[in-house]
Amino acid sequence: MQYRNFGRTGWKVSALGFGCMRLPTTDGKPMSEKIDRKKATHMIRYAIDHGVNYVDTAYPYHGGKSETLLTSALKDGYRDKVKIATKSPVWLIKKQRDFDRYLDEQLKKLKTDQIDFYLFHALNGKSWKDKVLKFGLLDRAEAALEDGRIGRLGFSFHDSYKAFKEIIDGYDGWSFCQIQYNYLDTNYQAGTRGLRYAASKGLPVVIMEPLLGGRLATPPTPVRKLLAGRKADRTPADLALQWIWNQPEVSVVLSGMSTFGQVRGNIRSAESSGIDSLKKNDLRLIGRLQRKYRDMSPVPCTRCGYCMPCPNGVNIPSNFEIFIDGIVNDDLKGARRAYGRFLGEKARASACIGCRKCEKRCPQGIHISEWMPKIHAALKERTPA
Repeated sequence: MQYRNFGRTGWKVSALGFGCMRLPTTDGKPMSEKIDRKKATHMIRYAIDHGVNYVDTAYPYHGGKSETLLTSALKDGYRDKVKIATKSPVWLIKKQRDFDRYLDEQLKKLKTDQIDFYLFHALNGKSWKDKVLKFGLLDRAEAALEDGRIGRLGFSFHDSYKAFKEIIDGYDGWSFCQIQYNYLDTNYQAGTRGLRYAASKGLPVVIMEPLLGGRLATPPTPVRKLLAGRKADRTPADLALQWIWNQPEVSVVLSGMSTFGQVRGNIRSAESSGIDSLKKNDLRLIGRLQRKYRDMSPVPCTRCGYCMPCPNGVNIPSNFEIFIDGIVNDDLKGARRAYGRFLGEKARASACIGCRKCEKRCPQGIHISEWMPKIHAALKERTPA
């Protein structure tokens, strides 16, 4: 395993961090409450045995079961080998003391006296002002730092660069931050400017969504054509990860791994990672991939699931996934079959009533209620003339 400086803390973090949002499940549904505990535990421990020392979870992951699973996986001495990061569910906080209520609940679930890295979850400009500042949550976080319940305080982020800079500059006590970043998101949300700005302030930067919800690991046909005939020294996932590790401002890259094969593959990638290690040919290829992806993808959904549950039962991530795959692979016929076969009538885009509750939770700011009727119109079965 390769290790990198975690900002100016003096601690060395593994290049790869284990994200516990997409663990294997027994019902086959991504991010469901039914975590396959045996497989997930094996994957987490294998990663730690191979040098991973940063494990990330959050209050809502897997319907609230991720933190509990992690506690079990870190028995038998594994807790002493890693730093745990988890997050305060800011959107659920209605008054100042809620911060302590959720933190204390998480300490009990994780069976630890201290959470090494604690983040305000999915901050944006609005939640920064209407939650963190309005309710004085920084005061409560500082009290938790003082009494040792928290080791270091940071935030994860989904909004514009302007909002990101405002949050960075709005508090001198940040120890680190976490942003969405990959070779398609260089100008999206915090983007490259945000990465470099945070690093210039001495903040370690944790990267999430390095493979854009898996889309960069399983490229569509037009992208695969760009890779065809090239020496197979890097998989699409490895190429995407190496692009991030190539940048000196990056501290650790989180991967939400669902299979043992993904764990092994990502560990191999991390072992060969390094700053300024990519060749010019690799960088030129990534430039071509960036242009191709951006030309094809109609909507920036990463299948994170924050929009769920829909009060009317619509499976929003699956609708987007089927639609996007149909567009980028130029196979709307196949997408229509998947739409009719794998989504029940109540889960399809056609069931959307436009309540917009999902849009308030979407980190990408997607106008979901506008997209659902468009998706249904594109994917509904065609009536023969």
